[in-house]
Amino acid sequence: MDYYKVLGLSSNATKDEIKEAFRNIAKKFHPDKHSASPKSVRDGATVRFKQASEAYEVLVDDHKRADYNLRGNRSNQGRPSGYGYGYGYGYTYDNRKKTSSNYDYYSKKASVSRFQIALGYINSRAFLLNVAFAGAILSGLAIVEIGRDAIWKMQNPGKSFEDAMESIHKTKAVKEKE
Repeated sequence: MDYYKVLGLSSNATKDEIKEAFRNIAKKFHPDKHSASPKSVRDGATVRFKQASEAYEVLVDDHKRADYNLRGNRSNQGRPSGYGYGYGYGYTYDNRKKTSSNYDYYSKKASVSRFQIALGYINSRAFLLNVAFAGAILSGLAIVEIGRDAIWKMQNPGKSFEDAMESIHKTKAVKEKE
């Protein structure tokens, strides 16, 4: 959803223009105004009001607007409701019910390059936690391996593992002959 189109604005609109556009749409499509309307009109007005509320909430906040401008209209794509931006006024929107096709992150229409997407993933908390966990596991395996070698050398001075295995096979062969 393009928040600028929802409010009927260009991407360089000022906060005052955003507020004015939202007020006009809110007056026109507020659910209380359409409570006596037929269900289809009431549902359409409610959806338009929710979209305008979400667009206003994002575009009026400088940080959210900068994030939206950087990432395009994919900021809440594919996430369950409760993540990203809500509508305000007690309304929420569940993206799992969207009927439009998912945005292709790698299409030429993307405003964010593949490098920026990869960099964002590498800097994500989940990725860093996975790397830390893998590092801890590998470190533990290395310590076990070093410890195993040290214990072998303490218990069997001057013998390699291969020599020990050879002597075990010889002992088994002697016992089998008896």
